[in-house]
Amino acid sequence: MLILAVVVIVVAAFAHNACIKTVHGLKEIVESITEPVKTIIRRIPDAAEKFKTGTITRTFVEHIPEVSPTRGDVLELTTSRSDEEFTRSDSKSIAWNMIYLGTTVSTIRVPATFRYHLRLSDTWRLAARDKVCYVLAPFIRLSLPTAFQSDQMQKSTASGWARFNKDDNLAELERSITPDLDQRAGDTKHMKLVREACRQSVAEFVKKWLMKEDFWRTDRFTSIVVVFPDEGTISSDQELEEYHYIPTVKLDYRP
Repeated sequence: MLILAVVVIVVAAFAHNACIKTVHGLKEIVESITEPVKTIIRRIPDAAEKFKTGTITRTFVEHIPEVSPTRGDVLELTTSRSDEEFTRSDSKSIAWNMIYLGTTVSTIRVPATFRYHLRLSDTWRLAARDKVCYVLAPFIRLSLPTAFQSDQMQKSTASGWARFNKDDNLAELERSITPDLDQRAGDTKHMKLVREACRQSVAEFVKKWLMKEDFWRTDRFTSIVVVFPDEGTISSDQELEEYHYIPTVKLDYRP
């Protein structure tokens, strides 16, 4: 009986120690799990603060190199291709304009490619309101010189009835194509054609950044509005935050 009692005491002591070790082990496991969770929970308010009006611009600018496709200073926005026509007329009269010698007319038609970009180092301004990220982007810039396909150039020229300068007139017209194309690239007509494509490119760039930071989601940002400096006078975060415009991109959410 004495031996049995000793055995029972030894087994009980072993079980007690094992239980204590198990409890301590479970405690260590729980702590190893909860500590990172606590750290994440503590960081959530800090992260949210970085994406509020007043701080979001700095947060974005600091991360531009990480989301830039080229790691450079240029963000390519869009290209536009069209057939452009140029005409040069040269009229001449003599005898105090009493004798008309005719008009030489030269025409060139050529496919041109207009390219547009912005500088990432130019001024950005971002604001946030009601899950909307408002972006005042830098100015749209022209990528010069404008490219054109000289091998597909169509030319025509004809001298006036008493003129013999059709070749010279055509040559002069051809020399003027590059500066004329560069001027056309920035005119109202061409800028209107590419503006929305440029806006979309900027929105996708900002969206890529928000996705990287895990802020493009139903409980954070669900749409992006992009504005360019020539579309309105915006001089403060508050003015940008109160800007009313159709969202450029929206979160494609299906419950």
